[in-house]
Amino acid sequence: MDSVTTVIRFFQEGGIFMYPIMLILAGGLAIAIERYVFLWQARRVNLAYWQRVYPLLNDARFNEAQELSMSGVALSHVVNYGLRRLRANGNALDVEAALQEGLMEVMPSIEKRTHYLATFANVATLLGLLGTIIGLIEAFTAVAHADPAQKADLLSSSISVAMNTTAFGLIVAIPLVLIYTMLQAKTTEIIDGIETSAVKFVNLVATRQSK
Repeated sequence: MDSVTTVIRFFQEGGIFMYPIMLILAGGLAIAIERYVFLWQARRVNLAYWQRVYPLLNDARFNEAQELSMSGVALSHVVNYGLRRLRANGNALDVEAALQEGLMEVMPSIEKRTHYLATFANVATLLGLLGTIIGLIEAFTAVAHADPAQKADLLSSSISVAMNTTAFGLIVAIPLVLIYTMLQAKTTEIIDGIETSAVKFVNLVATRQSK
């Protein structure tokens, strides 16, 4: 109970800037959860799709591979771009260009909203500093009109309260930066996996056409 009271007092004494920082925390956590679930699901379904479609590509059963199209799967979208170009009598270079085009289309959906976390972290830090500066201005203004005997105690308590905003801003910003880094790594892993699959597809086409 004492811990809860301390947290509530810390928040109340921080001033008005604690509220927008709290909103940033809520928004950042919502984005982080949504992106984590999306990226985890995307990695799983891409892997499952590739395990099913690769044997078909390897056996040159391209019609069956195209029929295996899975809606909402980024890798399926990319592979189908290549298959359509291949069925139009495209060579390996044409297929590679089509795969790159497909990749460019799916990348925004994989990368979207993650960059907001870095922005939220920066804004939380800046709001914390702004709240502290405004708090210090108010503290020094109040001290200027206070009784000389009380100035030291009043200034000390006012500065302590003003620092709460910066502390809270950093408490919010640091986890958001760490989460952003983790999600960026997962995003890169998924994109690299799609690119690797695309290269394998092009190599299969090139090998088949060279025979």
